[in-house]
Amino acid sequence: MQPRNMSMSGVVDLAAVKAAGEAKAKAEQARAEAARTGGTGAVPPAALVIDVDEAGFELDVLQRSAEVPVVLDFWAEWCEPCKQLGPLLERLAAEYNGRFVLAKIDVDANQMLMQQFGIQGIPAVFAVVAGQALPLFQGAAPEAQIRETLDQLIQVGEERFGLTGIAVDPDADPDAAPVEAPAGPYDALLEAAASALDANDFAGAVQAYKNVLVDDPGNPEAKLGLAQAELLARVQNMDPQAVRKDAADDPADVGAQIAAADLDLVGGHVEDAFGRLVEAVRRTAGDDRDAARLRLLELFEVIGPDDPRVTAARTSLARVLF
Repeated sequence: MQPRNMSMSGVVDLAAVKAAGEAKAKAEQARAEAARTGGTGAVPPAALVIDVDEAGFELDVLQRSAEVPVVLDFWAEWCEPCKQLGPLLERLAAEYNGRFVLAKIDVDANQMLMQQFGIQGIPAVFAVVAGQALPLFQGAAPEAQIRETLDQLIQVGEERFGLTGIAVDPDADPDAAPVEAPAGPYDALLEAAASALDANDFAGAVQAYKNVLVDDPGNPEAKLGLAQAELLARVQNMDPQAVRKDAADDPADVGAQIAAADLDLVGGHVEDAFGRLVEAVRRTAGDDRDAARLRLLELFEVIGPDDPRVTAARTSLARVLF
């Protein structure tokens, strides 16, 4: 139930990237399965506003956020501003018609969630997108400001994670049990790979992800997992101080720049990692240039092709190559 990432500052958190990639892959799988079976996956309007507690947070919020942004409204019965904000958010959830789901959390009954999100006062509104949590606003904000915030949230969900929302059917049975997509052919292997990654068994994770990609080269979850596992395996035994000193002492040493770029990325300095390798490509030729270029492409896989930092770095790479 712990929120994965409480910041939109642009710093990469590999755990959050992993969660986001898995969420996006599962959402794509669910949409593909619905299309294959002829199902719409539509929900009744009542499903757009839900009450959430600690026991159901994983299923109702984290898993649901793989398909649609989930807005969290932390409230209490005694809170007067909550009584103004809550109905407004419910009305907007209906109006946005599946572009986000509103999850209402009573802080008196869910103190642990309140503590985990670091909430000091209510009403407080957060969002979870593809497994990543982020703060939106606190207090009974004006409707225009709330709409602007929601529009930005939806845009982030679409552009960064491919979340296009859920279909709403006004005639759907609100009491009908949800139909879960059947397990895919690689779910067991992917779960084993993720477990190995969480246990710091990077070699095992690399092999497990490669096993999936042998049969399904385009599998998005396996591609992301493999890139992560290989990166973490490379930096596991590095001496960061020595690596950074080598890179600073000899900018022409491509191996040193590649190692430093790996550390940059793991440390959250995404633009620094990309810029370092683009500069290495610009400075070099032959095998050295290829090595820097290929490592840069591998790091793109860790962050994801839709990230604007990747787009910018691809443009910079094209300029120095051509």
